Amino acid sequence: MNGFDPRWRDVPHFIIGITRQIWEDREIASLTRLYAPDLVVRSPGSVVVGANRVIAATLATLAEFPDRTLLGEDVIWCDDPARTTGGTDAFLSSHRLLSTATHTGPGVYGAPTGKRLVYRILADCAIRDDQVYDEWLIRDQAAIVRQMGFDLVGWTRDLIAREGGPERCTRPLTPATDVAGPYDGRGNDNEWGARFADVLSRIMAADLAVIPATYDRAVNLFHPGGQDGFGREAADRFWLGLRAAFPDATFRLEHVIGRDDPLMPPRAALRWSLQGKHAGWGRYGTPTGAEVHVMGISHAEFGPFGDGGRPAIRREWTLIDETAIWKQILLHTGDL
Repeated sequence: MNGFDPRWRDVPHFIIGITRQIWEDREIASLTRLYAPDLVVRSPGSVVVGANRVIAATLATLAEFPDRTLLGEDVIWCDDPARTTGGTDAFLSSHRLLSTATHTGPGVYGAPTGKRLVYRILADCAIRDDQVYDEWLIRDQAAIVRQMGFDLVGWTRDLIAREGGPERCTRPLTPATDVAGPYDGRGNDNEWGARFADVLSRIMAADLAVIPATYDRAVNLFHPGGQDGFGREAADRFWLGLRAAFPDATFRLEHVIGRDDPLMPPRAALRWSLQGKHAGWGRYGTPTGAEVHVMGISHAEFGPFGDGGRPAIRREWTLIDETAIWKQILLHTGDL
């Protein structure tokens, strides 16, 4: 890894290592070195610009969840040839974390509940010069809220009020609130990324027959809200419910990575979006006509047990922030 501290063996070691260094080892000040000063962090609920604002958000999260741990499950990555110059390497990583935490301090989730939480995070990071310089991040906010014992829509409505009401609250990520960053790569051309991209594109084009054709019959699924599912029917139920809610929304593949590493199954990471109106019955109830932007990240692992012995998706992780979706719907309807 030319241009990086020699202690890092490879991209996964760097990504998992700095995550532990910042959060669990409490080296929060190291963010001024490890994150570029003008870094853009996009999450479905907001857009944050600058390492100093990331530090402030980190401190606030740790005050609310002081025992938070971030367990690195996987890092799916690719080279970034366009920014590999002057003897310095550049990469895009998509990493998956399992977080544990106890809600013992006041903060964005309200008064302490004492609840013990387990939830996932997916994040894409562009890295160069021993720094993260561009980022896209999704926490499973629905899983957090539900484990605290709150109703998802009610909690989102309360959040809008606590942020100052519909005129002053933090605006979710949309094309209008997004900030262009320096990373504009699209991933790599590995066959496993192409396979997963084709599957998701066909699902979003209403070709749900692709699920029994490309998913293992015993597929394990990890979906928003901490909802684990098993089997093709569960995959059909999730993707159908999402697409049915936004039937005319524009689906876009933002980034595609495939990898085949020693000791690991072939796997892929996709970052994608839906942009359009809440015009159908589905995962979000009565159609409201709200213009909604959905940011999604999905990981998949492939195995040999598809029909006819073909490769098939054996495990899939997908995250969207359902509180950000409900926030857009509530701001549109005024049901506050």
